Amino acid sequence: MTGVRDVPGWATRLAGRHGELVKFATVGAITFVVDTAVFVTAKSTVLEPKPVTAKVVAVLVATIVGYVLNREWSFRMRGGRGRPHEALLYFGVSGVALAINAAPLGVSRYVLDLATPAVSVLTEHVADLVSAQIVGTLLAMVFRWWAFRRWVFPDEIGPLR
Repeated sequence: MTGVRDVPGWATRLAGRHGELVKFATVGAITFVVDTAVFVTAKSTVLEPKPVTAKVVAVLVATIVGYVLNREWSFRMRGGRGRPHEALLYFGVSGVALAINAAPLGVSRYVLDLATPAVSVLTEHVADLVSAQIVGTLLAMVFRWWAFRRWVFPDEIGPLR
């Protein structure tokens, strides 16, 4: 039977020192899977001609999942705002993050013209996944980490800075 004692020492130290970041990253991994599944499904079916719309829908679904997990697990010990105010801030920050997340896909498709017929279908799909799921997600993740800790789940409640 596996127990707490079986966790490697480095993992225990990492969780103790950076537990909030580890939890945030875990929630990020879960929402990345949700985002990717919704994006790929929507882009290859009902939203095939509208990849940016598919990305926006995917991020919205992942954001809802992320709010619940971050509120109840990652940042559970922070905050103190009323839920409606906190949720409004969370979704406001996430709206900005959604734009940051979708921007690389828009650039890839509409500025660099990495879409059929200018490129092969394979190139289009690879460019869409790299720009939306890697570049966009990394940029949005950094922004969310900073903004959530600063405004949505602060250590202390005070005026918005």
